[in-house]
Amino acid sequence: MAELHQTLESDHVEEFSDRTHGMARTEVRSAHGDSHLGHVFDDGPSDKGGLRYCINSASLRLIPLDELESEGYGEYAKLFEKEHD
Repeated sequence: MAELHQTLESDHVEEFSDRTHGMARTEVRSAHGDSHLGHVFDDGPSDKGGLRYCINSASLRLIPLDELESEGYGEYAKLFEKEHD
């Protein structure tokens, strides 16, 4: 399966081809803790890029935008800025 998505910090995740259970998918794992983060499938809506993400909610930490800096993620705030034409 081809590269399906762009990772913000590619050295923190590893991707493996997973063909178990009669399906083709990409397993996403933590590079440092070797924990299973979820799967990415290439059978999603074609008008949205063709990907379907099945990421374990326990692997996510959702941080409100106004708390990014105080939580140590200020460098990512620029990703949420609206682009102007």
